[in-house]
Amino acid sequence: MTSAGPTGESGESEGRPRRSALSDIAEQTILRAGDEPSPDGGTASGTEPHHDSRGLAEANEAARLAAHRRRFRARLGEFRRNRVLVPYGENGAALTVELQGARWLLAFTDEAALARFARARGEADRTWRYRAVWGAAVLDAGVPAVAAEPGAEGGAGLLCGVLVDAGDGERGLVLPPVVGIVPDAYALNGPATDTDADADGGTGEERR
Repeated sequence: MTSAGPTGESGESEGRPRRSALSDIAEQTILRAGDEPSPDGGTASGTEPHHDSRGLAEANEAARLAAHRRRFRARLGEFRRNRVLVPYGENGAALTVELQGARWLLAFTDEAALARFARARGEADRTWRYRAVWGAAVLDAGVPAVAAEPGAEGGAGLLCGVLVDAGDGERGLVLPPVVGIVPDAYALNGPATDTDADADGGTGEERR
C-alpha cells in the first residue's frame, strides 16, 4: 500500500484454469434481473411454487438471495450518489491495496470511517490526505485509471475494485470489478476479459 501523506485535505480441475479468489467474489456480486420471487411464491420467470420441503427450501433461498441483491443495489446506488473520501499519497495517487489478484481503491464514507481504518493499521497518530469525490466518479473514472497502471515489473495492470470503509468489517462494502459496478471494459466478466466466472449467478456481497 502506498504510504499516506501528513496533512488532511477535503476534496483446477485438469484442463481448466485454476479459479481465483476474485472469481469467487465476482460470482457472488454479479447483478442480474428476472429471478426475484413473485408474490405467489413462484419466481419472476413464472415457475410454479413448490410444496415439498426441497422446493420450499429452494424458494426460501431464492427469496433470500433476491433480498440480498436488492440491499446491494441500494448500497451501490447510495455510494454512487454521495461524496466519499479517497485518501492519497504524497505523489498525488489514490491509495490502493492489492488483494486476491486485484487492486482495490480505498474509499470512506466520512472522516470517522477513515480514522477507524487508520487506527486498525496502527497509523492513527498521523493525519491523512484525502479528496472528497463523488462515488460515481470513483467507479467510472478512478477504477479505469488505476486498472490502466502497469503491474509489478512493468507487466499488465490488474483489475480494480473499491473497498468502502475498509476498517469497518461487516459494515463496510466490497465493490468488485464486475459488470454492473465498474465500466464493462474493466470488469472481470466484461467483453474485454477472459474469465470462467458465471455471469448468470450470484448475489451482491457486502464486505466480511
